[in-house]
Amino acid sequence: MYPSRRSGRVRVGSGEIPSGGSSRVSWEPVYRLVKQVPRGRVTTYGDVARALRLPGGARAVGYAMAACPSGRGIPWHRVVGAGGRLLIREPHAGLQRRLLETEGVAIEGGTVDMPRHAWQPEKKRRTARRRNHAKQC
Repeated sequence: MYPSRRSGRVRVGSGEIPSGGSSRVSWEPVYRLVKQVPRGRVTTYGDVARALRLPGGARAVGYAMAACPSGRGIPWHRVVGAGGRLLIREPHAGLQRRLLETEGVAIEGGTVDMPRHAWQPEKKRRTARRRNHAKQC
C-alpha cells in the first residue's frame, strides 16, 4: 500500500520513494538510471520503474522526476509517459519539448516517435546469492 494514501499527501520534495513499509528508499537509483539515457533517445516512467523494480511503479518515477534536483545533470526531459506521450504540464512542457527537439527527437501531437527514439534500460539483476540458493533447492 502506498504510504501517501494513508496520510492523504505526497511529499514530492523529500528525495525518497515509498517502499511500502515504514522505511524509505532513496531516489538516487532513479537518477543514476535516467543519466544513462543517451541524447536523442527517451524512456518511459514505466520502463524505469520495471528496470529498478520500484514499489509504486511509474508513479514513483514521476515523483522522483518532479523532485529532480537542478544542477546535477539529470536529463529529466528524456523520461516520457507510456506510448511516448509528453505528460508534463506547462510551463515545463514547452521546455521538455524544446530540449527533446534540440536533441533530434521527433515529436508530433505531444507524442514522441517511440519506435525511432525509445531506449530500454537494462533490468536490475538478481543477486548471485539468490541464484545459488535456487540451485541448491
